[in-house]
Order: sequence, then C-alpha cells, then structure tokens
Amino acid sequence: MLDLAGQLHAWAEEGRDFAVATVVAVGGSAPRPPGAALAVCADGTAIGSVSGGCVEGAVYDLCLQALQDRETRVERFGYSDEDAFAVGLTCGGVIDIMVTPYDAGDAAQTAALPAAAHGEPVALARVVHGPAGLLGRAVLVRPDGTHAGGLGGHDDLDRTVITQARALLEAGRTGTIEVSEDGSHCPGRLTLLVESAVPPPRMIVFGAIDFAAALVRAGKFLGYHVTVCDARPVFATRTRFPEADEIVVDWPHRYLAGTDTDARTVLCVLTHDAKFDIPLLTEALRLPVAYVGAMGSRRTHEDRNRRLREAGVSERELARLRSPIGLDLGARTPEETALSIAAEIVAARHGGTGRPLTGANTPIHRDERAAGLLSQPV
Repeated sequence: MLDLAGQLHAWAEEGRDFAVATVVAVGGSAPRPPGAALAVCADGTAIGSVSGGCVEGAVYDLCLQALQDRETRVERFGYSDEDAFAVGLTCGGVIDIMVTPYDAGDAAQTAALPAAAHGEPVALARVVHGPAGLLGRAVLVRPDGTHAGGLGGHDDLDRTVITQARALLEAGRTGTIEVSEDGSHCPGRLTLLVESAVPPPRMIVFGAIDFAAALVRAGKFLGYHVTVCDARPVFATRTRFPEADEIVVDWPHRYLAGTDTDARTVLCVLTHDAKFDIPLLTEALRLPVAYVGAMGSRRTHEDRNRRLREAGVSERELARLRSPIGLDLGARTPEETALSIAAEIVAARHGGTGRPLTGANTPIHRDERAAGLLSQPV
C-alpha cells in the first residue's frame, strides 16, 4: 500500500473512494513481494500491480467488490487452485492478497498516506490473519515510537506490535510478524504485515571517473540516492555527473567519516589510487554498511590488501571487501562495468549466486525473512 502512497494520498485529498489490494505473503515463484499493491478507484482507474500481470483481473474485481460491501478480505491464488489457469497464475507460485476499502476514519491509514507520500519514515502494521474482528486493523508507527491507530483497545498487543514494527522500520524492511492476542512475543494467532516506508538507500561513489558516471545512472535506476565524492574539483562537477543527487568535493575518507550511513548504504570505491583507497577503505570496512566494493586489477587488489593489513585492517574486516568490484560479465565499457557492479550489489542484497538461472536448481525468487505464506488457511 505504501508504495502507492503518493497517488493514494492524492485520491484521498480529492475525496475519491478506492480499495487497495496488497500482497501479504508469497510462496514459491511469485513476481511481486509482500507489500506490493494494486489500487482501484471507484471510477475504475487502477494503479500498481500485485503479480506482474498474472492475477490482476481477478484482484481488480475483488477491489470493486470491496468498494461495494466495505469488507476487508484475504484471498489466496496459487497454481494448485482449480482456477489457476483462469486467473493466469501459471508461474508455480502462491500469493495471499488482502483487499481493503479505504476508510477516511481509520487513523492509521489516514496518517500513513501523507507521511509516506512526503518521504517520512513510517511503518504500517496491519492484521492479515486472525479473528474477523481484527482483520485489517492497523497501527502506524514512527521511528520515535509514536503511533496512530490501534488494534481496538488491546493495549498490550499494541505495545508489542509497535516494538516489532519499529525494528523492521529501522532496518527498512517490509515483513510479517506473529504475536498472540494477549500481546506476548511468542508466535500466536495473529499475523501482521508491517510495511516500511523509508527514504531511498544511499550509494556513495568515490572517484569522479567515466566508470562513475555510468554507475551513477545504474544506481539511480535501482532506486538509490547517489552521491559522487572526489577530492579533485576539476573532475567532481555537475556537468560530468548531471544525474547524481549530490556531488561532494572532499577527501573521500574525511567525507565518509562525517556523513550518515546505515545498513542499506553501498560504497563503491573507483578511485584506484592508494593515497585515496587505503584511508577510505580503512574507514569503510569498519562501518555497518551493506556493501563495500573497490575497483582495480587483481595485482592492484593484492597490493591494496597488503597496504590495508599494514594500516591495521583485520582479516575479518578485509573479508567484507568486494574486490575486484563487480560480477564476472566480461565487461569492457563503463556501462557494462556499471552493470556488473550493480548486479553484484543486487546479489549481495538478496543472497543471489550470480550464476545463470539456466540449468540451475536455485530458486528464481528467494524467500527472505519478510516473505512466507500465512501459517493458517485464509
């Protein structure tokens, strides 16, 4: 739902009626993750997607039905259903979808849409499996622990959900949590989908070279907020990097030490110069970031590792370094090299192998901690 917050907030501001279908759990091969949404306005306009086209028609009809009867429901679509081919889910996956009519009186929904639309970090926790009276009930949680909405007077339950939703929000993750109706942390009868809306993750590219210009474009395509940093003002210019969100002229290690990073940040070191690389990587490998990669030949890599050890970098810290940077695609051009780096970042994020899917036994869509079908029939 929150991935459509901008348009949904506009519809709400205009007083338009709409229903939202949200993927709340997936199993097997499914093209869209939990949190993906399709919304249908009362005039028939549809936005978003829940299945890459597989079951859109059936879900569209469910949204229209929800607009009429004002009821929240969860439906399952899967290849084992008798009507699987009728609705088009032939990919072998199973998806659970919750359809909810928008309610202007729902404090959590009405607070979530404008907050997410304006880029504020929030998490929306909604009951997707449990007693009928709680299905669809929601709590909006902010980073500081303040909240809007609730699960109907269940104070202990609210506190438990808020605590777990904040943890997912801090990690920038969307996922499911299970709690008991009494609010205890042990898995129980309630399953909630927690959707996190957070600012884009950061990609910091060090080294204002031609390869960096291509990587900036790839980073923007992947949804990163991209910063280019170089100590040389003649190269770190807006003319050379028109698509970058930020251009910083500073010594790389000094900038990294003073800027904000988190567990989603990726650092790409393209400076290829020991006087920049060593102090920068010494700092980078000690930060809790998602990815640290450095460009260079294998000979450069060996020399760099030697220098880093001499600078006091431990073997455990050194093991985090992706060098030479990127996957083996046989890349030659800056654009091909940027693609190989972007592919490695995606593989690192989702636990991919980087091997061809042809002939492989690995799953196409990996089940992350956020995924998984609801434990009970719905």
